[in-house]
Amino acid sequence: MTTAKAYAAQSETSGLAPWTLERREPRPDDVSIEILYCGVCHTDIHFVENDWGWTTYPVVPGHEIVGRVTAVGPEASRFKVGDVVGVGCLVDSCRSCEACEEGLEQYCTGGATFTYNGVDRQDGTTTYGGYTDHVLVSERFVVHVPDGMDPAGAAPMLCAGITTYSPLRHFKIGKGDRIGVVGMGGLGHLGIKFARAMGADVTVFTRSETKVEEARRNGATNVIVSGSAEAMEAAAGSLDYIMDTVPVEHDLNPYLSCLKFDGAYILVGQLTPLNPPVDAAQLILGRRSIIGSCIGGMPETQEVLEFAAKHGVTCDIEMLDIRKIGEAYERMKRGDVRYRFVIDMATIGEG
Repeated sequence: MTTAKAYAAQSETSGLAPWTLERREPRPDDVSIEILYCGVCHTDIHFVENDWGWTTYPVVPGHEIVGRVTAVGPEASRFKVGDVVGVGCLVDSCRSCEACEEGLEQYCTGGATFTYNGVDRQDGTTTYGGYTDHVLVSERFVVHVPDGMDPAGAAPMLCAGITTYSPLRHFKIGKGDRIGVVGMGGLGHLGIKFARAMGADVTVFTRSETKVEEARRNGATNVIVSGSAEAMEAAAGSLDYIMDTVPVEHDLNPYLSCLKFDGAYILVGQLTPLNPPVDAAQLILGRRSIIGSCIGGMPETQEVLEFAAKHGVTCDIEMLDIRKIGEAYERMKRGDVRYRFVIDMATIGEG
């Protein structure tokens, strides 16, 4: 066992503070990784504060991990010492069900093992995430960071990036498609960039007039301030798809009316029950559908990094000293970050 410096929450009211944890012994297929950067996801806040009632304390968040390989097990052949690699939301799965065999480990019917607040399939211990100085992960759940890609900027691709990329690939979004993006935070701004890189026309829905020009700079071809009844009415029936990236409870009904018949409304942000209820008439009378999408499997997670590198898709990031993580969480709650905090893990040993 090795000790690791970490930041952990001990209860739903404690906030994050320095903590020392014990990492398990390396396994034959493990890759040992010195963590260089870790993105900060809104999901981290939900788990730290137990918003969903799922948290096991102490919890060490972080599932947008980029680091350098320091050792590989005797059964690990895909990586070598010194490689720059990434670890996203998953660290294991059953590996044998239909979903796993198709490279869709996020839908593992035996239950995927998540990077933090999960249960290790072999020893039953709790998994701890990337707000720490090193991690051990089976090589199946590690991806290469392409040469020349900014490692700090690559970190958010491992959750925010793959979460928006995966449904776009599933629906084969391309030239001629018209897609709306609801919300322009860490997920939303990447969704805009990926959809544009695939050739689609992108309409952004935002509640804020101040984000109109930002949306256009990110690649939006049209921007609708959703509080404008006139603008929403003008957009009725105009879109093939809408990707909703908002992580908190909100009303879907005004946006559903913007779908054409056979349109698909893709939920990637909100995990809580829909409230207010969805007007079923909008679905039935337009043969519209609501579909959910969760991160991506390992082949697609590697693919999103390569696609981003090839097409110059970058995440707008703000580097963070981990000692200011509490302040960063409060800013995220206010929407005061453009668009993703990334922790410089060198700061975990300071102060």
